[in-house]
Amino acid sequence: MRFLFDQNISHRVLKLLQEEHTGSTTVKKEGLINAPDRQIWEYAKKSDFIIVTQDSDFNDLTSLFGFPPKIIWIRTGNLKTKAIVIILIDYSQEIKTFIKSNKYGCFEILKLRNQNK
Repeated sequence: MRFLFDQNISHRVLKLLQEEHTGSTTVKKEGLINAPDRQIWEYAKKSDFIIVTQDSDFNDLTSLFGFPPKIIWIRTGNLKTKAIVIILIDYSQEIKTFIKSNKYGCFEILKLRNQNK
């Protein structure tokens, strides 16, 4: 699985990812830091990335245009980079199932503070 991390997630996330996510990148690294969401969405589609974001805009694009790209929408509020990686690890099985499915374009993770999985 190759992730494209939106600008609301630090580029430092790449250093903390597991090996199975080799080839993942960030919008910053791809020169898309100030690009419109639609341009980022099109880039992810063309390059076979799964967008990881904390922003609802990509889910809106998926609702309008379908998928790919698939979206992982982490709805947690502001978190440190390591906490985002932990969430991705905690939900790795569910994410793998989501990626294999042709039914859904957005996997939403809603994790409130002090809430266990």
